[in-house]
Amino acid sequence: MEAGDKNLWLRRARWLVQGTMVYNLAEAGVAIGSGIAAGSIALIGFGLDSVIELCAATLLLWRLRVQARGADAERVERTERTVRRFVGLTFFALALYVLIQSAWTLWQKDAPGESMVGIALAALSLVVMPLVSWGKLKAARVLGSAALRAEAKETLACAYLSFTLLAGLVANAALGWWWADPVAALLMVPWLIKEGVEGVRGEEDEDDEDEG
Repeated sequence: MEAGDKNLWLRRARWLVQGTMVYNLAEAGVAIGSGIAAGSIALIGFGLDSVIELCAATLLLWRLRVQARGADAERVERTERTVRRFVGLTFFALALYVLIQSAWTLWQKDAPGESMVGIALAALSLVVMPLVSWGKLKAARVLGSAALRAEAKETLACAYLSFTLLAGLVANAALGWWWADPVAALLMVPWLIKEGVEGVRGEEDEDDEDEG
């Protein structure tokens, strides 16, 4: 691939990451605020995940700037390892929070209130995040960036969490299933642990590099 094309995708990757940062900031504020108001563990957990994504995107933006400034391959690889490991550790922290709070809610039978704002947010993220993730994965393949690929997977994870959250909130609002909210939150845990392990170990999905 020509240097000009690579630079174009590098700029596109930075735009996508910066856009993700802005969206995650708004998403975190809305999710945490409405989650506290409704007493929804799933919504609060979703908001905290947005904070994690914001931190990861910030680190990734630093990594992309390092490459854009012409750093050598060794330095670029060091920044990629830093991003992956940081994301992995924060995923573990979020998984622990969701596990403890959801279990406590189920034990106490503490029913959350309805949250139409949360439902709207989850539905919007379910549409936006897969599209953003696709763009990042394409850029990652062109640039050969494992860190960007890992962050794109985190964006895709947000889409999965959006679906889980939406199902729980709708079940609670429409059917009065108070337990659907903490159960929906618990369904996030396996994914969070998986991503945490891969991030800390630095595992990569080689198949992603061969696609498209």
